[in-house]
Amino acid sequence: MTLAQKILANNNDLPIRTDQPVHSGKVRSVYWLSDEDSARLINQRGYPVASNAQLAVMVISDRLSAFDCIWHGENGLHGVPGKGAALNSIASFWFDSFKQEGLAPSHILDVPHPLVWIVQKARPVKIEAIARQYITGSMWRAYAKGEREFCGQRLEEGLSQNQRLEELLITPSTKGVLKGLAGVPEADDVNIARADIERHYQSFGFEHLDDISRYETLLKQGFSVISKQLDKIGQIFVDTKFEFGYVDDADGNSQLIYMDEVGTPDSSRLWDAAEFSNGNVVENSKELFRQKLLSYFPDPDILLNKDRMDERESLAKNNELPAEIMLEVSGVYTNMAEQIIGSPLYKPENPRQEILDALNEEYKLIQ
Repeated sequence: MTLAQKILANNNDLPIRTDQPVHSGKVRSVYWLSDEDSARLINQRGYPVASNAQLAVMVISDRLSAFDCIWHGENGLHGVPGKGAALNSIASFWFDSFKQEGLAPSHILDVPHPLVWIVQKARPVKIEAIARQYITGSMWRAYAKGEREFCGQRLEEGLSQNQRLEELLITPSTKGVLKGLAGVPEADDVNIARADIERHYQSFGFEHLDDISRYETLLKQGFSVISKQLDKIGQIFVDTKFEFGYVDDADGNSQLIYMDEVGTPDSSRLWDAAEFSNGNVVENSKELFRQKLLSYFPDPDILLNKDRMDERESLAKNNELPAEIMLEVSGVYTNMAEQIIGSPLYKPENPRQEILDALNEEYKLIQ
């Protein structure tokens, strides 16, 4: 098979049995299982969830998104080889670590294939829970322009680009468009303060006011677990995005859990520690690809200016990026996965057929 054929670019057209529309995101697609299939798997596999919980098959692709667009390369590279398997393996590793540390479970119940999770449907908290240990990226750009208050928290004067902050800074933003909330802009991905969340906690999806402190604690604890482990392999955990939701356990009790993905090169910024100690920033995450795009196109403002979204989408659609860029990103993701999980990464040779075989043989979910 060619390298292009080893990439799973389309993940929303698999013949997985479902009675609902497939939800397809930038990277993952979700196939909601019927009540019958959900109950069957809960019983057969012994999942620790309520007997009436709805389950889903979540399939990750190898697509590469940045600046809210999907990018492709020459030679039919409609994704990055090994990217999906790398992201899933890293996220699964961190979720397992959190559980072992007694923090909180995740939405993942089973891993039938490196590109597939079986998950429990959660009631999502509508917040992108972002934690920052260094001032860089968009925060640095705002700080350099004179902004000092971030999500209701004031930073001191005199900070330098890429400087470590004295304390982990939580800078939440909206997930989706929330309407009619005083003080909260009706837009996706806008910064909010803790006071905004407290004032509208139910609209943000929190079941209890005290759960705001609980999510902050889980965020800080999760960040600490990942940061300590990354330090052992010479990587700096710069910043990251967590997501949370509620599920009911086997006894019907509601609990706040981790969901989506955590600590991956897609959701986090990672730096090489040795290089950073010598004054250099070497990105080991999607930020590397973002920087490549900014230097590759002659007018980087198209990628940074949201008012030029039509031009940006055209740029992504009509340009085949050099294969070496796609393969460099592949190398970064694969290398980080293998360092984190401590073993070679399994990269599917025929991802689509492997997924169908896995879900058909043991789970009986293929139409």
